[in-house]
Amino acid sequence: MDFNLCNLSQIQDLMRIFKLSFRKEFGQNFLTDEDVVRTIAQVCAEKDQDTILEIGPGIGTLTRFLCERYPEVVAVEIDKSLIPVLRYTLNDFRNVTIVEGDILKLNLEELLASSFQRGPVSVCANLPYYITTPILMELLESRIPFSKITVMVQKEVAQRICAPVGGKDCGAITAVVHYFGKAELLFDVPADRFVPAPKVDSSVMQITLHKEKPVQPRDEAFFFEVIKGAFGQRRKTLPNALSLHFPSFDKDRIPGILASMGLDERIRGERLTLEQFCTLSDLLLEHFGNGKQA
Repeated sequence: MDFNLCNLSQIQDLMRIFKLSFRKEFGQNFLTDEDVVRTIAQVCAEKDQDTILEIGPGIGTLTRFLCERYPEVVAVEIDKSLIPVLRYTLNDFRNVTIVEGDILKLNLEELLASSFQRGPVSVCANLPYYITTPILMELLESRIPFSKITVMVQKEVAQRICAPVGGKDCGAITAVVHYFGKAELLFDVPADRFVPAPKVDSSVMQITLHKEKPVQPRDEAFFFEVIKGAFGQRRKTLPNALSLHFPSFDKDRIPGILASMGLDERIRGERLTLEQFCTLSDLLLEHFGNGKQA
């Protein structure tokens, strides 16, 4: 079938035929710029033999370009009303598997088991703004060996995630993502390239997963908690932020731990590098344990 799913009239025809409406609870905004869609499909994986896991295919706009380029596409859609649409718009492709479900609840290891037997798997998604962080963390913490994760998210969120660790724009998500992979901004997508147009611009960013982690904390879960605690109160100094997050810690001992690392007690969490967070979490673990004791 000859579809141009970036064409506004075709989008409106599909919505009329299938009696659809844009659902805000799923953050539905459909891309109408073919160049943007084609570029995302081209950059989301290095090799044309990769399998692509697409999250939130919508009406299949990006999916069709992915199917043309890669041998296998697994498209996961949470909105069950879009499943008949996807079966219609993707009917001419035999290399796509449409899965109805919530990406946060699916067993991805099981879903992608046969795909990994064939070769590398990369992720491509236009993520709803409200659920960007949970989905990224689910993908990263799953330990599934994805090659790349390419996502379109709110521009400010992308800038925060891709900021250098230790810089003024660094946040907890920045440090955690950089622990798992190299994050970089690829290009911006203005709001007027979507229907309906969102209130903010978007950016396409890419995470290339590390084959070997840049640091090796003694307790990874505690390492993440230290990062979370350090950014929990951004305006507070690191000792104050950590003592609030870990109330069982002796706040008066934290400046001494920082001093042993050559850090001033007035420092804030966003100034620490990934290596310093690793050292700090190991030292805090040595002095206080994991903070769960009464």
